[in-house]
Amino acid sequence: MKNTLLGSLYLILASSIWGGMFVVVKVVVSVIPPLELVWLRYLVAIFALLIIGLITRQKWRIEKRYFLLIIAIGIIGNAISIVAQETGTMLSTAQTGAIITSSTPAFMVIFARLILKERLTLKKGISVCLATIGVFLIVGIGKMSMSSTLGGVSLVIAALSWALMSVLVKRLPSAYSQIVVTTYSILVALIVLTPFVLPSLHEINLSQLTHPTIWGGLLYLGVVSTAGGFLLWNRGLQMLNASSGGVFFFFQPVFGTLLGWLILGETITKTFWIGSVLILLGVLIIVKDRQEEHNHSLSRKQTNFRRHNNGNFR
Repeated sequence: MKNTLLGSLYLILASSIWGGMFVVVKVVVSVIPPLELVWLRYLVAIFALLIIGLITRQKWRIEKRYFLLIIAIGIIGNAISIVAQETGTMLSTAQTGAIITSSTPAFMVIFARLILKERLTLKKGISVCLATIGVFLIVGIGKMSMSSTLGGVSLVIAALSWALMSVLVKRLPSAYSQIVVTTYSILVALIVLTPFVLPSLHEINLSQLTHPTIWGGLLYLGVVSTAGGFLLWNRGLQMLNASSGGVFFFFQPVFGTLLGWLILGETITKTFWIGSVLILLGVLIIVKDRQEEHNHSLSRKQTNFRRHNNGNFR
């Protein structure tokens, strides 16, 4: 039960951080193009993660059999997904971005079934449906615009690739530190993106980078959103199963809307609060379902233990 609550808290914090990311990206991407922005935020994140790793004295050794998995996580989740997300955010409306990326948990349930063979339950289905309805109410179905086809396609790719990455993380042993895993996967993405970014870096107006809003946004994206958010998300997924953990992704548009209201002066309607309640219900169902699974597993182990001991006394 402790792991369930702690894992839930990690995932809620990660989603909240990423909710603020949309507001920051909208501002920073006006100066730095999406591909270059992802590369710069990873450059900042690598330094932050290395400092954290050195302070906490992490063990950086990874078994060779997990190399390909780390590379896949880096390319799929840290390179393809984030570049697609920031490109889609730039090309489409915030409402469109929130709607499409909120499909990630549904994709996670599917990938968890295909890759991890996780059991699909009625409660998981209900929780995803409630959270999905909540997101649609928050962002407003009537306001959804798909005028930019490229932006919409880019966001779908972001949702699919992030869902796949989140499931692949579960294939790594829980003994590996999330600091180490996150650092290596981001390093992979940085290496992959470098050949595409270097030729165009000179086109960025360096004088604009000195503006507090821009460098502050880069620090948020690199340290808080990338280093902090990825660490919290990956750690939370290790404590919950992948299909259950995905539901917490729905907190992202909730906090994105709140920050949009606080920072950009956007209006919050009654449907926002109704949608938030539905999302919360969906998350509570998942937590309760996870607790029941844990209790059932514990009860089964105790029964087997008693049977084993009774057999020894005969």
